Amino acid sequence: MHRTVAEHQDAVEQLLRRSWAGLPSSVMDDGGTAVPLSAARGRVLARDLVAGVDLPPFANSQMDGYALWAGPAAAAEHAPQLSPDGPEHHGRHHPESVDMWESTAYTVGETIAAGAVPGPLAPGSAAPIMTGAMLPDGANAVVPVERAVPAIFGDPGSTVELPATAPGQFVRDRGSDVARGSLAIAAGTVLNAAHLGLAAALGCTELVVRRRVRVLLVTTGDEVLAPGDPAAASGLPAGKIFDANGALLCAALEESGVEVLHHHMVNDDPATFLRLLEGQVENAPGPDGAPEPGCDLVVTVGGISAGAFEVVRLALGSAGAQAQMDFLHVALQPGGPQGLGTFRGVPVVAFPGNPVSSYISVELFLRPALSVLVGAPVPRRRVVATLEHALTSPAGKHQVRRGIYSGPEFESAPSVREVGGSSSHLLGSLAQADALIHIPAGSTELQAGAKVEVWLL
Repeated sequence: MHRTVAEHQDAVEQLLRRSWAGLPSSVMDDGGTAVPLSAARGRVLARDLVAGVDLPPFANSQMDGYALWAGPAAAAEHAPQLSPDGPEHHGRHHPESVDMWESTAYTVGETIAAGAVPGPLAPGSAAPIMTGAMLPDGANAVVPVERAVPAIFGDPGSTVELPATAPGQFVRDRGSDVARGSLAIAAGTVLNAAHLGLAAALGCTELVVRRRVRVLLVTTGDEVLAPGDPAAASGLPAGKIFDANGALLCAALEESGVEVLHHHMVNDDPATFLRLLEGQVENAPGPDGAPEPGCDLVVTVGGISAGAFEVVRLALGSAGAQAQMDFLHVALQPGGPQGLGTFRGVPVVAFPGNPVSSYISVELFLRPALSVLVGAPVPRRRVVATLEHALTSPAGKHQVRRGIYSGPEFESAPSVREVGGSSSHLLGSLAQADALIHIPAGSTELQAGAKVEVWLL
């Protein structure tokens, strides 16, 4: 069976959708679990976060300066006296006019520190006020201290000359950032540092997030040894390589927002592989007592090509009714061999064994499906860039090259250059890359200056 990249992307998404929709506690529609803010970064918010307070909770000064009434002196005597706990969102009165009121002399009032609750400001007075301090009743503007004459904070009762200013100048109104009762963060948002800062400002100590997809990762091959294996204590034995896929795929999957429950290395014995899968995909009681699989997804690496010792293909092909798998070829380089199906109802995505191929498979097939179905990870940013050099690509294959991206600069368009080559074993070039260059299946030659689609890593 042969597929285009788009067809296999859709097949992976549909397999996961069907498999997860039947779970008692679906990862696509989870009620959520409360976690501390410190553990919420990168998680998907399960419920809308509605602001329980105004931000700011009271009108405050944006500058170190003098708080005053900008307007006719008589108006200050009738300025609204608003409590920070009152119903209004904008704790200051702003006349419809934004006229600049004339510079004049003011009597210096008592200094207002951040955290203090000031008394009303007397007409004709200007109170020294610190950044973030509550604006007193009777004030509606702030003049920075450096614009005062003299440019210092005077003692109470002294006189200060302040320039013309407008109502609302250098004042942060109550609720001007986020109003109480408004939607602060929508459900389905992948939480980043700014979201956590906003939640903390609203007084939250925890957030309700969706549970992560639980993944069993299995890497295969008689030729691989785990880093640190005693068999390599005196040097890597002939014919052996260290397993890169375990570290590479664990990191790539966790960056995709999933939880890697276990990573196992197995040799090319189908019976051993099958016993491992049977032990790891056992049903266990879920939150409501109903049986649930021990994981949501199995990801395998290697053992799916046309060789004589393809352990994943041989094991799952002999598992009878336990497994329904398709092994096929996608018109993609690297990453052409692919496997897809289920084992005991749990979805299985089987990736090729070369490290770059397995990584590209995660990027092209698994990450996009997770973004659509569970809201995380955030999709890769896709841009159009100019090739810095010519490239060739095999006919009929969507090729993904590793590249280094140069963003747009002054009078300069974004560009990209390949690092390394097209081979799927080139981990060194993958480690240097910050972009994936996509060459469509219909293109065999691209000249320097050609426009290409680039995914930023």
